[in-house]
Amino acid sequence: MTVHQNFIGGEWIPAGNAAPNINPSDVTDVVGEYARASRAEADAAIAAAKAAFPAWARSNPHERYEILMRVSTEILARKEELGRLLAREEGKTLADGIGEVTRAGQIFGYFAGEAVRIAGEKFASTRPGIEVDVTREPVGIVAMITPWNFPIAIPAWKIAPALAYGNCVVIKPADLVPGCAWALADIIARAGVPKGVFNLVMGRGSEIGDVLLNHDDVAAISFTGSVGTGRKVAQAAVTAPVMKKVQLEMGGKSPLVILDDADLAVAVEAAANGAFYQTGQRCTAGTRLVVTEGIHDRFVEGLVERMKQLVVDDALKPGTNIGPVVDQNQLDQDLRYIAIGQKEGARLAWGGERLNRDKQGFYLQPALFTECSTDMQIVREEIFGPVAAVLRVKDYDEALKVANDTTFGLSSGICTTSLKHATHFKRNSDAGMVNVNLPTAGVDYHVPFGGRKGSSYGPREQGHYAIEFYTTVKTSYTLA
Repeated sequence: MTVHQNFIGGEWIPAGNAAPNINPSDVTDVVGEYARASRAEADAAIAAAKAAFPAWARSNPHERYEILMRVSTEILARKEELGRLLAREEGKTLADGIGEVTRAGQIFGYFAGEAVRIAGEKFASTRPGIEVDVTREPVGIVAMITPWNFPIAIPAWKIAPALAYGNCVVIKPADLVPGCAWALADIIARAGVPKGVFNLVMGRGSEIGDVLLNHDDVAAISFTGSVGTGRKVAQAAVTAPVMKKVQLEMGGKSPLVILDDADLAVAVEAAANGAFYQTGQRCTAGTRLVVTEGIHDRFVEGLVERMKQLVVDDALKPGTNIGPVVDQNQLDQDLRYIAIGQKEGARLAWGGERLNRDKQGFYLQPALFTECSTDMQIVREEIFGPVAAVLRVKDYDEALKVANDTTFGLSSGICTTSLKHATHFKRNSDAGMVNVNLPTAGVDYHVPFGGRKGSSYGPREQGHYAIEFYTTVKTSYTLA
């Protein structure tokens, strides 16, 4: 089987070590063999980016626009093919895979436009005869570490703005899902990006992560992953001899509030989608269902009936609503939390069983717990699987308090027909993103993404707000 190589300094580098990429829907299906970079190769990627940066930082914005547009056009033209690859390696349904690829293409198209919209400002000085200009410049070499749950969208929303604003990139995708990142790197390489501007190093974080975090030539680090690793990234960034800019997205435990006046059908669908679709493997997943007592029993009954209709099967099989968990380690973690919930005294209202299908894969029945309390592990800790907990509350005021009672603050939601409560919740929810009568999971590509508290640190990702991380501001004074 051909080994998919790392891309360093404009060249595909022969692999000294490689590992198989396994389909979680069918563990006998090997998606491909992908290189694992060494520390020396990570160093070489940074050196290539350093050499390329001076010219790329001062490149014509229209050149960057054209390259990013070529990337966007090819991604969108190949969305079915790439969506199938994504479904095979990560386990999302084919429809979700195609949707994520489409989003990646849209992101590159959006930032192609941003490349020619980089603006500055002119101020009147308080001193006579002085002109003041404020301009934006690229920060330099950006190291990117991306997770396995969005294997093309998250790399896209980091790479595209970095290149648009004139930075050079070294990206390390999750070792579990290198296929989409390699395909994206291949597209970027053929789009005409100059040598060294973009570099891909696949492999284990334990092998090459420290190189990216601690190298003196890396100016900024963008990371999406676990809280524990995110804290290590932040520590490395601020303790480096030359401090680095850092941007962290680290997960969530999102609440969805259901009030007595909610449209029951809307609430049930928002809860099922937010908590269980894409196997609950989303940092925005609404797995804390905060339900007022007047609608509680009807909501639980309705959600259980909806869960029974969800088809868990091969991600590529027509009619599948939910694919497998990404691998054995994640499956074991999900099952461990289900056992913890039962031990803590929560009632397993439905699901939570390991499933067997025609093909050997990591299939899990979505689980719903009721009679939960705010001190339970299944309520407080991010499981990252299709496991949701229902918290019964008296009224809106208690619902808001419980919704905000978390160390995370990425996304939140409320289902209600009350404009008063919807407006109050949007203002008072301790989350970076708020949804009214919608699932907590689901964001647009042209608006900022990020949270508060333990969920995020640093400038927002996506949309025009990405400029805050990928550029630095310079103030110039001139005697007129």
